[in-house]
Amino acid sequence: MNLTYEQKYQLLFELFQKIRDTLDLDEIMGHLLDTIDTVIDYDAAGIFVLSREIINNRQVPSKNMIAGVCWRGYDPRPTDDAMLSQGKGIIGHVIFTSSSLVVPDVRRDNHYIEGRVDTLSEIAVPILRGDRAIGALNLESDQLGAYQKSDLEVLQFFADAAAIAIEKAMLHRQLLEKELLDKQLEVARDMQLHLLPLQDPQIPGYDIAGVCIPTEEIGGDYYDYLPLPRGSLGIAVADVSGHGIASALAMTGFRGLLRTNIKGNHSPASIANAINQLLPEFTADNHFISMVYGVLNPERDEVTFVRCGHPSPCVIHRDGEPEFLAANRPAFGIYRKVDYVDETKPLIEGDIVILYTDGVVEIENTKGQQFGVNRLINIIRQNQELPASGLIQQVIWETQAFSDFQTYLDDFTLVILKKVGGN
Repeated sequence: MNLTYEQKYQLLFELFQKIRDTLDLDEIMGHLLDTIDTVIDYDAAGIFVLSREIINNRQVPSKNMIAGVCWRGYDPRPTDDAMLSQGKGIIGHVIFTSSSLVVPDVRRDNHYIEGRVDTLSEIAVPILRGDRAIGALNLESDQLGAYQKSDLEVLQFFADAAAIAIEKAMLHRQLLEKELLDKQLEVARDMQLHLLPLQDPQIPGYDIAGVCIPTEEIGGDYYDYLPLPRGSLGIAVADVSGHGIASALAMTGFRGLLRTNIKGNHSPASIANAINQLLPEFTADNHFISMVYGVLNPERDEVTFVRCGHPSPCVIHRDGEPEFLAANRPAFGIYRKVDYVDETKPLIEGDIVILYTDGVVEIENTKGQQFGVNRLINIIRQNQELPASGLIQQVIWETQAFSDFQTYLDDFTLVILKKVGGN
């Protein structure tokens, strides 16, 4: 049969009235099959979709290539046949060739696979998404020659409506998944932020400040202040490879290892050796972590560092001369046997120590030039009268202006320690 434009409009309007208040795919497809039954008679009908396209959070057996979204007249429904499992039969042929098929006598058709005993004729059209078929709309009759080629246009009209409904349901699911992911990321971000220091330490004779600016919801950078016996302070800055939840979990494990191992009042190098041995148990060798860890001894006015594949801390002396660490060893998680070493730097009034991750110096301008360590040092030199927090704000301003206020390409973490006077 052929439908006039007015009839198609009326059918579409009636269908819309039924499905406008639901996003449940089973309900939508059920209304669709009911509407088809008012136009074309059938004894069985089904809407079938490739399993990789299936939606609505249903569990589809992995062995099935094709899944039934909505069925009518199949009693019992086939659960394990060649059409569902291997994509064979008339339905599979229609999906994989993106072509319609009218079969007056299924007993004479090579593609036919029995789904119900009484079926004698069948018609199927592809459900198209763009230029490819993602499924098929199928009608079966207990009468021979029940369907004509003229029925194809009508059935394709409904198949197009099915495609729209499937697309609508897919978008809805994606929105729900994004909303759920956003909530998970928000929780993870809040948890990660709580791992960072809530305030800067107050140590007589020293001015200390730090900041961490993640480029994504969850960053891979970390810094920490660790109170130690006799008024000493541990300062750690670390960077885990990658971004996102997996990297944040690796950093959480690292933080636990660091805080556990400092309790023995060991040297920075011995702590690094212990972390390097234990970290793979937390990361399963999927991440490596660079770190610089220093212990400030305010009684002796010196800081002892260990550097593990991380950008070198820099002591900018009060005369403006920078001094870097000489020793460096690989980041954690690369080699099991590493001999990390300590390096001590004395501090006098006016000295400034900067610890940072590569996100601070690798931000680029519009010409592709990196900000670099030299620019960072010059900013500190030119503004050394500022407090540590003011120096951090100045570096943030200068790096953003350098990049024409583009987003940081990597997490930005910076800790600044100033020797400001006697104890």
